[in-house]
Amino acid sequence: MAVTMSQADVQIQPKEEGEDHDRPMPRSDSGSGDDSMDGLVKHRCPPTPSLSPQKRTTSQSKTEPPLLWTNKRTIYTAGRPPWYNVTGTTFKEAFVIGLCGGSASGKTTVANKIIEALDVPWVVLLSMDSFYKVLTKDEQELAARNEYNFDHPDAFDFELLVNVLKKLKKGKSVKVPVYDFTNHSRRKEWKTVYGANVVIFEGILALANKDLLKLLDMKVFVDTDSDIRLVRRLKRDISERGRDITGVIKQYNKFVKPSFEQYIEPSVQVADIVVPRGGENFVALDLIVQHVHSQLEKRESTVRSALATAHQGQPLPKTLTVLENTPQVRGMHTIIRNKDTNRDEFIFYSKRLMRLLIERALSFLPLKPVSVETPQGSIYEGKRLSGKRISGVSILRAGETMEQALMAVCKDIRLGKILIQTNHDTGEPELHYLRLPKDISEDYVILMDSTVSTGAAAMMAVRVLLDHDVQEDKIFLLSLLMAEMGVHSVAYAFPKVRIITTAVDKRVNDHFHIIPGIGNFGDRYFGTDAPSDWYESDEGMDY
Repeated sequence: MAVTMSQADVQIQPKEEGEDHDRPMPRSDSGSGDDSMDGLVKHRCPPTPSLSPQKRTTSQSKTEPPLLWTNKRTIYTAGRPPWYNVTGTTFKEAFVIGLCGGSASGKTTVANKIIEALDVPWVVLLSMDSFYKVLTKDEQELAARNEYNFDHPDAFDFELLVNVLKKLKKGKSVKVPVYDFTNHSRRKEWKTVYGANVVIFEGILALANKDLLKLLDMKVFVDTDSDIRLVRRLKRDISERGRDITGVIKQYNKFVKPSFEQYIEPSVQVADIVVPRGGENFVALDLIVQHVHSQLEKRESTVRSALATAHQGQPLPKTLTVLENTPQVRGMHTIIRNKDTNRDEFIFYSKRLMRLLIERALSFLPLKPVSVETPQGSIYEGKRLSGKRISGVSILRAGETMEQALMAVCKDIRLGKILIQTNHDTGEPELHYLRLPKDISEDYVILMDSTVSTGAAAMMAVRVLLDHDVQEDKIFLLSLLMAEMGVHSVAYAFPKVRIITTAVDKRVNDHFHIIPGIGNFGDRYFGTDAPSDWYESDEGMDY
């Protein structure tokens, strides 16, 4: 996933948290409304604007679609591989590159060229411009007269910047402010950024703060001739920020040049690499890319294969609830497990089981006593959900089949989606698509998947929710069928997650198919032949 703006934005990200995260079908902010898997396949590569210069008055624009256009080619973003181990703990931090240089030195150009050359998924470009402090009324007046020093360290909110970069490095979801250069203020809306394998952080003072330096894995100084920087600044401030030439030159001589000499230029001493001539120095860029690739290779991990042997012979966890094996439940399993059952019957009895499963799951939600008055004027002592609300999140494609049953019993419930596919080269799950409801951290979350085998995709989905600050004990993983291996994997990594299913099968074969199993649930339900690359929730294909 690559981000292409000089603002902080997400790559294969969901839409911004808040726009119908109630984040993205084909990963765009357009809100196409096509939330089906067929829609995702059709629009896998939505159109995106090119990298040609745009008029920019704010530090961030719209979240970019999941691809990057350059003059030479189109780079399609891929999925995010596991960033955690079998215990569910984040161990693979994002690789952070700090790009420093004077104003208009070409830092953003260098950053975009690095992104293009890296050709790796989930790259986030974070701009220091987003972290200018909110100006007081007096400071606003000074700025209007070109009397405010925006190149001084005091102009930046370093405390917020360090906190955001710390969370992003650890793989957490973060909110980044949007700065309006025209009004010298932050806009009301903030951008949500999540899921970085590589973070490119660029700014004039990127190497001038000791707390920031601790977070950088590679420090790069972009060295461009001062005359070139002045010409670029004149052009940018006049054409893009509506300023006059007299004011720009005045500000440059009074603040920009002295600040560069006092704070920015000395930081070249801590740089690992100096890039003269900016984006035109292809030798330096190649060295940077080679180093990043070597570091990423060292951080590669395997999760799925480790899960296969991690928890053998253990008793089933107390967090697991299996629907009572009544004759009715047994009879429905008999029908949907039968390979000769036609599609209509398969769908009908699957839906019946889903409804029972969801009703059972809702019984675990905390309730508080409430008194209501009946039509007869009497008082009835009842119960009501003690939490704020419930959200449902389906693991695409097969988990989406459970949404209808959930909506039937939970009025006005908000829905989110997560797409996880397998990488055929590594065999590992990869996160490809994410859309979550706004402020999901406050909710009880029903996480839905049709079948779970090794638990690799379910673990990834839970990890995503935790990264968005959902409390572990507020996550309910629902599945029609699970293998013991998958139950153990999820329960060991996330012991507070409640697991609810209609049946647990003991074995998984060499292909990670559940035995006796149910077959490829997505294919049988939708009447399709699944593309060979669908990882279907670690299972959807009975994986």
